[in-house]
Amino acid sequence: MSSSHRTVSQAIGRIRPADSAAKSRAEARQLNLTKPPGSLGRLEEVSVRLAGIFGTEQPEIRGKAVIVAAGDHGVVAQGVTGYPQEVTAQMVMNFLAGGAAISVMCRHLGIRQIIVDAGVAADLPPHSELRELKIGRGTADISRGPAMSREQAEECVEEGISAEGIALAVEVIESGVDLIATGDMGIGNTTPSSAITAAVTGVPPEETTGEGTGRTAEELRHKAEIVKASLEVNAPDPLNGLDLLAKVGGFEIGVLAGVILGGAMMRRPVVVDGFISGAAALVARALCPSSQDYMIASHMSAEPGHRAALASLELTPLLDLGMRLGEGTGAALAMPIVEAAAACLSEMATFSEAGVSGREADTSSDQGTDP
Repeated sequence: MSSSHRTVSQAIGRIRPADSAAKSRAEARQLNLTKPPGSLGRLEEVSVRLAGIFGTEQPEIRGKAVIVAAGDHGVVAQGVTGYPQEVTAQMVMNFLAGGAAISVMCRHLGIRQIIVDAGVAADLPPHSELRELKIGRGTADISRGPAMSREQAEECVEEGISAEGIALAVEVIESGVDLIATGDMGIGNTTPSSAITAAVTGVPPEETTGEGTGRTAEELRHKAEIVKASLEVNAPDPLNGLDLLAKVGGFEIGVLAGVILGGAMMRRPVVVDGFISGAAALVARALCPSSQDYMIASHMSAEPGHRAALASLELTPLLDLGMRLGEGTGAALAMPIVEAAAACLSEMATFSEAGVSGREADTSSDQGTDP
C-alpha cells in the first residue's frame, strides 16, 4: 500500500456521522423559536442538518469559500464537446482576472474564490491566487482505457504537503471558513461525470448523458456511446472510490471529492454544485459513506444525470434555476440560504426570551366538546 493511500485511509478514519443528539436539540429549539412551527419550511430542515454537522444546536457560519478545480480530459479527442481543450486554461485565467460568472457572484456575495489547477493540459503562468497542484497534464482518453493511474487517483484526494483535496479543505477551514462549496472547470468533463453517475447509480448512459456545452441530437447520441464504451472498457467498481476515479474520473473531480472529505473530517458543511460536483460527491461517498451527511445540494442542474446523482445521494437541492454552467455558480447562490438557515436557528429569540406568548395548548380531547 502506498504512503498516499495510507494517508487517505487515515483521513477517512477520522470522519464521523453527523451528531444525532445535536440534531434533536436543534429540532427542539426550532419548536420554541418565535414563529409558528415549520413556517420557515426548508430552512428549518437545513438548519437541523447544520446542527448535526457542527455538533451544536446553534451553528455559526463565519467565512465562505468556493473551491474551483480545473482539469482537462483526453476524451475530448472523441468529439464529445464543441469547445477546444484550450478553453480550460483560458477560463482559469478568466477566473483569476475576475471576469467569469463565479468570480462575479463571489465578489457580490462575499465569498472567497479559490482556483486550483488540478490537471490543466497547458502550462499556466504563475499567479498569486492560483493553487498549482497539476496532478497530470489532463487525463487519458477514458474510451480507450483508464483516465489515470491508481497513484494519481490517490494523489487527487490525499492529505499531503501538496494540499490536494482533503488538505486544501482543511487549510481553508483553518483560515476561518465554515462553509465550503465545490466548483469545476474542464472542457469535456461532463463525459466522465456521466460515466461515474451511470456506474454508481445503474442508470443507463443514455439517461446520464446530457448536452454539456451544447450538443445536437446526433452529437448527443455519439457522446452517450462514448460514455457506454468507457464503462465497458474500464469496468469501474462503483463501491470503490479510487477505482471509480482512476478508471473514468478526472483530476478536478478527484480533488473536489477530496475537498468534500476534508470538509467532513473538519465537521463543516460542503455545498455541492452541479453535475460535475455531483459526480465528485458520488466518489467521496464511495470512499466514505459518512461524508454524505456533510453534503448540501445547491441546485438541480439541467444536466439529466444530475438528478440521478442527487437521488443516489439522497439530497434535495435548494434551487432549480435551469442552470448548467458549473464553476460553482449554483453553489454560490445557495450559500446565503445555508447561512440564513444557520443564523435563524442560532440567533432567533425563543418565546420565553422575547416575552412572546406561545401557541395555546390544544384542550380538546377524544371525548369531544360541547357543540
